[in-house]
Amino acid sequence: MADAAVDHPRALGRRNFATPADTPLSKKVEMTNWEKGHYINYAKMNETLNIVRQRLNKPMTYAEKILYSHLDDPHGQEIERGKSYLKLRPDRVACQDATAQMAILQFMSAGMPSVATPTTVHCDHLIEAQIGGEKDLERAKSINKEVYDFLSSSCAKYNIGFWRPGSGIIHQIILENYAFPGALMIGTDSHTPNAGGLGMAAIGVGGADAVDVMANLPWELKAPKVIGVKLTGQLSGWTAPKDIILKVAGILTVKGGTGAIIEQVDGKQPSLRHY
Repeated sequence: MADAAVDHPRALGRRNFATPADTPLSKKVEMTNWEKGHYINYAKMNETLNIVRQRLNKPMTYAEKILYSHLDDPHGQEIERGKSYLKLRPDRVACQDATAQMAILQFMSAGMPSVATPTTVHCDHLIEAQIGGEKDLERAKSINKEVYDFLSSSCAKYNIGFWRPGSGIIHQIILENYAFPGALMIGTDSHTPNAGGLGMAAIGVGGADAVDVMANLPWELKAPKVIGVKLTGQLSGWTAPKDIILKVAGILTVKGGTGAIIEQVDGKQPSLRHY
């Protein structure tokens, strides 16, 4: 298998994606292998972004391109960093088991037969670490049986992806199965931005925001400021990209990063490109 991969003309030593750079925008590419009929709409994203590009007539960062390509009204939307409230159409919604309960109950009141936006529920937060993996999992299944049964049945009814207890941590499942470049996802988990590692804008939200998108309403977000980070030199020793992230977070503090997207602006750091 290794030799075959090396011989492939597109083998670059990293995971490849079908993106606007190497495939027609109109080509149907499914978001994930786990769902049928949900496609990545790069053509629509590109059309919306071109409208915004003509309006602004200035360069945009990668993060801005993702957000603006998902505007509900690209013609009339006011756009100003840190001030305007953007109405967006996310590609996906992800919920963890603790917050999904109320979100689904509220969604039921909408009277819709299924969610309007591809959605998944991940059962991981109600599993408490006490003794060991297997015993903790069985304990959680016993204590939270009513919750898990409700989530399982309601997900089946409303066409929501259901990841049962023991399937894995929500932000890792999302990264490995649902993240794709150029996408916009919201998730009811603070680690949702982890999916940004594969080139998508993934933002943590509350259950009310998730319900809006599940019910086909636009999601409102204050246009984030963009903080550019330019790296110079080389990483030393056992230093990893996460160390850089933690260092930047320490410099900015929580207040400094609130309402902002932090983006590497040069992209020339060779030791980071492979993560």
